[in-house]
Amino acid sequence: MEHIITWQDIKRRAENLDSSLKYYGVPRGGMYISALLNPVDTIEESDIIIDDLIDSGKTKLYYEKNYNKPFIALYNKQEEADLKYKWLIFPWELKETPIEDNITRILEYIGENPNREGLKETPKRYLNFLKEFLTPKDFIFTTFDAEGCDEMIIQQNIPFYSLCEHHIAPFFGTATIAYIPNEKIVGLSKLSRTLDLYANRLQNQERITSEVAQRLYSELKPKGVAVSIKAQHLCMHMRGVKKYDTWTITSKLLGVFKDDHKLRNEFLSFIK
Repeated sequence: MEHIITWQDIKRRAENLDSSLKYYGVPRGGMYISALLNPVDTIEESDIIIDDLIDSGKTKLYYEKNYNKPFIALYNKQEEADLKYKWLIFPWELKETPIEDNITRILEYIGENPNREGLKETPKRYLNFLKEFLTPKDFIFTTFDAEGCDEMIIQQNIPFYSLCEHHIAPFFGTATIAYIPNEKIVGLSKLSRTLDLYANRLQNQERITSEVAQRLYSELKPKGVAVSIKAQHLCMHMRGVKKYDTWTITSKLLGVFKDDHKLRNEFLSFIK
């Protein structure tokens, strides 16, 4: 989701900073911010290093490590929850080269001709794919009274797709999800929706397995939840060890599935 920041927004935030201190602006966004305060030309002269945005935090770590100076930013995605999943666009970026040009540069870097017919629209299509696939698709977690249901509810062979956070290569497979109700049951489609919610991100298989189980355990407060995922990873098939037809299986057991060996074995019998 894009969020355009105006000069008025920047001015309001800058007014809350101490203009008596000396600021060194990180090229280039931080330079605009420091100019509104008390700018200096070198880091050595400064009291504080300032940037426009803390996103991944790598820039902050670099400057703190190498210059031993306080580092701040006008916007901080790590501390401001409402900004976490937004793409911030600053005034000095509005008339810049479109973001898809970054994909064009990658195509050029690997020796392709981005102007040939098959690749002309590829940068735009690729960004649209990422935006569509990686946008979390939240939903209403509809539940119903269990009405005496106290046996295992299990859904098998739920397909999913995800992107490996290490190589942005696809991995895909199926999941088996089971739970034993306490007071509530959930609409059957919500099990697969929960899987997609956590799979449609830059992910790893272990985390998906755990997050799906934890979400169901939190929402339903059941007697137990069990999740098992079986997947193939193209980052293993196509690069590195290049081992085709290798499957990775992960599981997460909560509640009675973790404590009761009989229930655990019953669940495991379904996924064999």
